[in-house]
Amino acid sequence: MYKFGDKLQHSFLDFNQPIGMHLNPDNRWIKLAEKIPWDYFEAKYASLFPSKTGNVAKPLRMALGALIIQTKFQYADRELVQQITENAYLQYFIGLSGYQDEAPFDPSDLVDFRKRISLEILNEANDYIIGKAKKDDNKNHKPGNGQPGENAKNPENAEENKGTVIVDASCSPSYIRYPQDFSLLNEAREKLERMITRFCKTYCLKKPRTYAKKGRKSYLALAKCKKRSTRKIRRTVREQLGFVRRDLKYLEAFMTEGYAPEAKEIKLLLTIFKLYEQQEYMYKNKVHSVQNRIVSISQPFLRPIVRGKVKAPVEFGAKYDLSLNEDGYGRIEKISFDPYNESTCLIESVERYHERTGRYPERVLADQIYRTRENRGYCKEHGIRLSGPRLGRPFKDNKADAAIEYSDNTDRIEVERYFSLAKRCYNIGLIKTKLEETTLTTIALSVLVTNLFKVLSRLIFEIILGWQNRLISDRQELKFLASPG
Repeated sequence: MYKFGDKLQHSFLDFNQPIGMHLNPDNRWIKLAEKIPWDYFEAKYASLFPSKTGNVAKPLRMALGALIIQTKFQYADRELVQQITENAYLQYFIGLSGYQDEAPFDPSDLVDFRKRISLEILNEANDYIIGKAKKDDNKNHKPGNGQPGENAKNPENAEENKGTVIVDASCSPSYIRYPQDFSLLNEAREKLERMITRFCKTYCLKKPRTYAKKGRKSYLALAKCKKRSTRKIRRTVREQLGFVRRDLKYLEAFMTEGYAPEAKEIKLLLTIFKLYEQQEYMYKNKVHSVQNRIVSISQPFLRPIVRGKVKAPVEFGAKYDLSLNEDGYGRIEKISFDPYNESTCLIESVERYHERTGRYPERVLADQIYRTRENRGYCKEHGIRLSGPRLGRPFKDNKADAAIEYSDNTDRIEVERYFSLAKRCYNIGLIKTKLEETTLTTIALSVLVTNLFKVLSRLIFEIILGWQNRLISDRQELKFLASPG
């Protein structure tokens, strides 16, 4: 059930401040709250609660505002609630009607917030905020000069190619233990043993032999070994496969007799079944790769993503393509837990740019993997300059092309800077959420918050620039008044 809040504050003047408390209207959280169209998103958020009965859900501004604060400061759930309880500016930002010394919500509610505010909602909010920022930048220009979607509605007014699209891919690794075959099988064995114990206690069955101590001893013999030879690893994997196979047969026998597992155990059992099949296939065929390989039992949706970086050649998390426009605002073009070739996203990114602006970009800045023949042909057909050297033998003493290539490479660094900022400061350097939907929400939220604070920094810069211009004009006026005559 959802109710639109009439008692919540809608402006700075509506925020009830106790006697002796005076909030600064130029505070960054107050300025940022003015830049977010809460009412526009609340109508869409309310559609997630079709029922008119039950407990009243928290407002969108409270849910989204709390997640924005958490992404900015990278607080844990409990710490976030304490910080909001102690800070009046944060309470204003999440839409409370006045300062209160009680927690506005429980830390466990943040999990529901991340589930409800999905990837699609955040991407739509991100597009709206970027379009609004672009419109504010161009409000003094004549109509049809870069306002989003205007030329797309009127093809006759379509302009020539203008603007820049920067495309690149990255990966946000999840917080999991490095997957090793014998370690995964040992974890599966322990979970199956606990499941068998639960079956026997619930249905008063005789507990079969699981050889738990022997399985643990086999695992520790390799885990504590400093030098792990191939022979030792294969022997341990073979032993762990035997333990898992025996436990699975016990559980199959229980279920055949009519004893049902719990709801949360069904998904776990299916994951362990698939893990056992993959590990048995790799052991028998002496290979180390298999399609849709499971690297985490608790997060079976994760896949190994080969990145080729010095620090981490392989990462385990979501891979996504990000595009930046000429103003430096980022959008997620594609996101997936499965590895894919990012070069396939270039044409889609350019077409989405054309839908938003009504024109194709003047140039597309991308690294070498995007410069396929298909993408080169597409860019040439639409009059787009794709960064990088031309195919074929290079021309001698072509200083003009060298200067353009250097300029493109310099401007393409902006997307690397964007990734660095988002990973260091906005929580996508290491994803700690456990569910598939909340992981996607965390990544989309980080991109949204990065864009929001970029808008805020430009707003603050304009305010400071206005103060400086006003100060200069006042000084000039004083000099004019003080001059003789």
